[in-house]
Amino acid sequence: MSDEPTAAELADELLDVLATELPLMATFDNVPGHDHELRDVSKAGDDRLRERAVRIAGLAARSTDPDRITLGVIAHHTESLLTRLDSRLTEFVLADPMAAEGIGVLAWLPQLEPSGEQAEEDYLARLAVFPEFFAALAERHRAGIAAGRTPVERAVRNAVDYLDRVLAAERHPLLVPPLTGDRVARRERLFAERVRPALVAYREMLAREIAGHGRPDDRPGLCWLDGGKESYAGLVKTHTTTGISPEELHETGLELGRALDEEYRRLGAAVFGEDDPVAVRRRMRTDPSLRWRDADEMITTATEAVVRAAAAAPGWFRRIPSAECVVRAVPEADGPSAAQAYYMPPSADGSRPGVYSTNTYRVTERFRFIAESVAFHEAVPGHHFQAGVSYELEEVPRLRRLVPLSAFDEGWALYTERLADEMGLYSDDVMRLGMVAEDSLRAARLVVDTGLHALGWSRQRCVDYLGEHCVLSDVEVQSETDRYIEWPGQALSYMTGRLEIQRMRAFAEEQLGETFDIRDFHDVVLKNGQVPLPVLGDIVRGWVTDTRRRE
Repeated sequence: MSDEPTAAELADELLDVLATELPLMATFDNVPGHDHELRDVSKAGDDRLRERAVRIAGLAARSTDPDRITLGVIAHHTESLLTRLDSRLTEFVLADPMAAEGIGVLAWLPQLEPSGEQAEEDYLARLAVFPEFFAALAERHRAGIAAGRTPVERAVRNAVDYLDRVLAAERHPLLVPPLTGDRVARRERLFAERVRPALVAYREMLAREIAGHGRPDDRPGLCWLDGGKESYAGLVKTHTTTGISPEELHETGLELGRALDEEYRRLGAAVFGEDDPVAVRRRMRTDPSLRWRDADEMITTATEAVVRAAAAAPGWFRRIPSAECVVRAVPEADGPSAAQAYYMPPSADGSRPGVYSTNTYRVTERFRFIAESVAFHEAVPGHHFQAGVSYELEEVPRLRRLVPLSAFDEGWALYTERLADEMGLYSDDVMRLGMVAEDSLRAARLVVDTGLHALGWSRQRCVDYLGEHCVLSDVEVQSETDRYIEWPGQALSYMTGRLEIQRMRAFAEEQLGETFDIRDFHDVVLKNGQVPLPVLGDIVRGWVTDTRRRE
């Protein structure tokens, strides 16, 4: 009998490794066993992750298990983990809530809703290790400075400002999630004795030791660091799951931007009586009637779009997630640095629904016409359907069910923005213009992310490009730019993934003709969990071949 581990066993082992790397996200993604932890951000912690990943990768490469889908997923995740460790982003990414270790903990931990005594104890356990976590993180920042892996100076200021807001809050966000019994008093003591001093010390370290050593705004990209171009190439592969080069992605973004001008002409003529794309975008940016009156209007519009999409979904999908999706505002303290919207999946036990959060910070400066496309992307039939279906696939290894792959899940969510138009979900041409505006943003991301990190663009060049080619308010241009600077490669996943899903659908439609059923195609895409795009291509081609054989 062979002692060779199965693909499923290797997948479970790798799932534990990835949960060790990102224990907080593991809690949100329903990966058990790490709910009491924060990441060991020390260099020794990274070395332990590396050792485990290399071992699993070697076993998977030699495996004779027939489950090639799972082995392909393992190969991608182990390579991506090693790329992340090699990039040493922990040392110099400081301010983005989705990418920075310290600010990320402060942004996401308060959004947990502990349910039950063990979950509440786990929450307290995480608060208890704040001093060790932030002390280790400070050492990584110091090591980065010593090695010339410096942050962007603006990010240092943004991180300090974020900590100042959190520390000055009347009710600290970490004290908000409901607890029961004596755990309420224990949390207060932990906050006073361990959490707050750790945050103050980390804030002072950034202000006194890191500030002044950062790169200027004209050198924000990875290409300005030694080995940065090579590091970025690896991160591009991580986030796109393909071998497409930064230069190819840059050109694709430029071409897509030019093609979208035709849609601006058509819809702009219908809505504004204006068919010049530049003028249409200018009107969309400057017309005060296209902005929100208040936060309540934003939340209501998003909620109505989600309800409408859920009602139409059975005609387009074989599988409907059982979990509910609710709409909430981004926490106030996170607003200035948070994305315009994001989604967090439901808990495994059903105690927490899927949550679509929309950013109400400076709400009257934000555009209302993107409300529906963003709701379809983040909630139904976008992330909520993809994650909800994935979590319920009991026959699929948990690695494929629970661990996100940007090109797959963001590609799917962007695909559903256009699918929503096919489904008749947009309420009018103004909202369809919002759909086109969101496409412009994702096309521009291919241009500016590669521009910053591969071609040496300045921050201002990125701001100028977004301002000219997208329909964004200034507050959104600034926050988007800072996001791309500190999360290199992730912004490429949206359009790369969507283009590939659309290509697969076109192939299936051509091959199957009248027998093509959109519900079956969506089922094939979603029923295998989250997989790299090349693996998804193999799955779709296999389905097409099997379907034709049965005809």
